[in-house]
Amino acid sequence: MFGFFKKKKKTPEPKDPLAVYDGFIESLERQGAEVRKSAATLLALRGDLTRDVEKYDRRSKDLAGRVRIAEEKADARASKTLRRDLEEAEGLREQSEKALVSANEDAQLLLEAAADTASRVAELKSERQSARARLATGLVVSSALRQQVEQFDKVIALDAARDEVERARALADVYREDADKKSLPPLPESSR
Repeated sequence: MFGFFKKKKKTPEPKDPLAVYDGFIESLERQGAEVRKSAATLLALRGDLTRDVEKYDRRSKDLAGRVRIAEEKADARASKTLRRDLEEAEGLREQSEKALVSANEDAQLLLEAAADTASRVAELKSERQSARARLATGLVVSSALRQQVEQFDKVIALDAARDEVERARALADVYREDADKKSLPPLPESSR
C-alpha cells in the first residue's frame, strides 16, 4: 500500500578500511592453511605410495623367480597361478607408480599455491601497514583542515562584526549630521 508500511532499509555504516584488509588477510591465511594441510596430506600419501611401489617391485621380482623355478620343474599349474600373481603385482606396481607421479605433481602444485598465498598475505600485510599510515595521516590532515575551516569561519564572523561596526559608525555619523543640521539655524535664502 503505497510503501507506507515498508520498513526503511538501514543505510550501511561505512566500514573501517583496515577491517576490510584484516578480513581479507584472515581469509587468505585460512585458505593458505588449508592448502598447506592438503599438501602435507599428499606428501604423506607420497611416502605410502613409494613404499607400495617398492613392495610391489619386490613382490614382482620374487614371483618372477618363482615362475622361473616352476617352469624349470615343468609345473604348468603352479606356473600359471604364479604368472597371474606376477601380472597382478606388476599391475599394482604400475598403478602405484602412476599414483605416485600424480601425487608428486599435485603436491608440487599445492606447495606452489601455498607459497603464492603466503606471498600475497605478506604483500597485503605490507599494504595494510601502508594504508594504516596513510589513514592516520589523512585523519591528522583532516583534523588540521577542520581546524583551519573553523578558524576561517571565525575570520568570516570577525569580518562580519567589523562590517556591522562600520555600518553602525556610518549610521551614527548620518544621525549626527542629521542632528547637526537640525540644530543649525536655517540658511538664508540667498545662499541657497
